[in-house]
Amino acid sequence: MEDFEFPQIPATNNAEVYWSYEMRRDMQEVIPGLYLGPYSAAMKSKKEKLLQHAITHIVCIRQNIEAHFVKPNFTDSFKYLVVDIADSPTDNIIQHFPKVKQFVDECLDNDGKALIHGNAGISRSAALVIAYIMERFGLTYKDALQYVQSKRFCINPNDGFAKQLQEYEPIYRAKLTVVNGQPSKRKGNLKRTRDEVDDEEQEMHVENS
Repeated sequence: MEDFEFPQIPATNNAEVYWSYEMRRDMQEVIPGLYLGPYSAAMKSKKEKLLQHAITHIVCIRQNIEAHFVKPNFTDSFKYLVVDIADSPTDNIIQHFPKVKQFVDECLDNDGKALIHGNAGISRSAALVIAYIMERFGLTYKDALQYVQSKRFCINPNDGFAKQLQEYEPIYRAKLTVVNGQPSKRKGNLKRTRDEVDDEEQEMHVENS
């Protein structure tokens, strides 16, 4: 397989924030300008906080049966991408990776800030953020998972999504070979503030609602 050169992951301001269980209900910055969180971070009561964080784009992940309570609330203030995904191991999440990456890339390339949220911010939205980090910075699934988990400890993509993310590495690399050749002149190097996430924190109990 051809070796590519990727950009480094830039540091975020929340690198040293101590994780608490209550933080699962808020959003966290994964890379500068890209946030991951639950729907509770994008509810009607949170508009001012979204504006304070300078959010401009929101990826809203839900399945049809959730549409009455997980929905775009501020279409007049933010640009939305609504993605229909069930938190089921058999759901095809890979098909959504390209459009989410394009949406986030356009946001960040124009100095915007994006929030990716599902219902709980644990499985579906985390899988999409992991895929984005993999492809943008040239990481394996394992490294991208550990990196995103270092920012939002409660993430836990379901087994089917985890398998698809592992399968996605050769897919995105093959796509780069065919379309772009080498995407960047800088060789990537994942910089983390911790060598690993503590086992206790990885195995912490999380609510899924």
